[in-house]
Amino acid sequence: MPANIIRDGDIVQDQWQLVEDAEQALPDGDIIVPLALWQAQKDALIARGGNLGVWLDSNEGPEEISADLARFSIVAIRFPAFADGRGYSYARLLRERYGYENDIRAIGDVMQDQLFYMQRCGFSSFALKEGRDVAAALASFNPIHHTYQASANQPDPLYRRKPD
Repeated sequence: MPANIIRDGDIVQDQWQLVEDAEQALPDGDIIVPLALWQAQKDALIARGGNLGVWLDSNEGPEEISADLARFSIVAIRFPAFADGRGYSYARLLRERYGYENDIRAIGDVMQDQLFYMQRCGFSSFALKEGRDVAAALASFNPIHHTYQASANQPDPLYRRKPD
C-alpha cells in the first residue's frame, strides 16, 4: 500500500516507487531512481516508458542533471540527516537557475519543523521520515501568514505584493 505524503498542501497517496538498489529489477509504474542508476542506464530508463524521476543525495548537485531535467516528472532530494541543509539550496537552484517547474520532493530525514522552510525554497512534496504524523505535519505550513522576503514559492517581497 502506498504511503501518504504531503503534496501541494494536501495529503495524498504516493504513487511513486523509490528504486534504492541498482541491482533490483525495475518495478512497473512511476519510479524515482538514484542519480548513479540514471547515469548508468539512461537509455534503458527512457525506453522503459512511464513517468520517471531521479533523486539526488546531498553530495550530488542539480548541475549533474540540468541537461536532462525535461525528462523528469519529479526530482527528489534526499536529506541524509536533519542538520544537512544542502538540499534547500538544491531546490532553489532547480527552481530559480534551471527553471524546473515539476515536482521537487524532500525524502529521507524529513521532519515537520522543516516543511515551511523547504516549501519556501521550492519543494512541492514531502515524504516524511517513517513514523511521523503526516496530518500533524500538514498544519506546520502556515505558522507565518506574511513573509517579508522573496522566495522560490513567493518571488515578490512583501512591499511588492498587493494587499489581500
